[in-house]
Amino acid sequence: MRHFFFILAFGLATLPAPATPARADSPVVVELFTSQGCSVCPPADALLAELATRPDVIPLALHVDYWDYIGWPDTFASGQFTRRQQAYARHVGQRMVYTPQMIIGGVERVVGYAPMDVAELILRYREVDYPVEVSLTRVEGGIALRAVASMALESPGMVVQVVRYIPRETVEIRRGENAGRVVDYTNIVTEWMRVGDWSGQEPFEIELVDSSSLPVVALVQMAGPGAILGAARLD
Repeated sequence: MRHFFFILAFGLATLPAPATPARADSPVVVELFTSQGCSVCPPADALLAELATRPDVIPLALHVDYWDYIGWPDTFASGQFTRRQQAYARHVGQRMVYTPQMIIGGVERVVGYAPMDVAELILRYREVDYPVEVSLTRVEGGIALRAVASMALESPGMVVQVVRYIPRETVEIRRGENAGRVVDYTNIVTEWMRVGDWSGQEPFEIELVDSSSLPVVALVQMAGPGAILGAARLD
């Protein structure tokens, strides 16, 4: 069941965005496309757990469903996450998708278990001049999201998204390629919602009714999906 419902329209403010870009202090978003039915995924799942201890990284596990046919339906899988990975592939002209795959900042792609490559890319994206400052705060009965851009587009080319995840869960896999293994999973995405399209010409503001205790992430991304322009997390 979804926990978010709109109660305020976005774009309520009327002040123009600053003309000069300013650095926003945004964590680096790392998306891991994984599956309980993928025999080479557990090392990448463990790497994501290590990243979850870092305050400068927002690691998110998106479980895909295209390995379910081999005998073990992933208990966290969603066709929505499969479609997101496929959209990333189409955006750069690729036809195939793989697990495990990490996408850093919405742009960099790492296939397989390559911790050094991931570490180097995170370091690089910590130095990016993020053009959007995103904030999340708790208000009575829900959550307030606000984003302010130091750039503006002629049309709404940025996508504002809200993500919810389970911090940790252990799964005993009884069939498929990982039969007999007990695997710890971290930051398991359960909801990924598009809450608005935005040009950045005015601040984006919205409140969401929220009764869940799970962590929430808000991120602004170029349509495509493309580069992540800013993100925030609320535990």
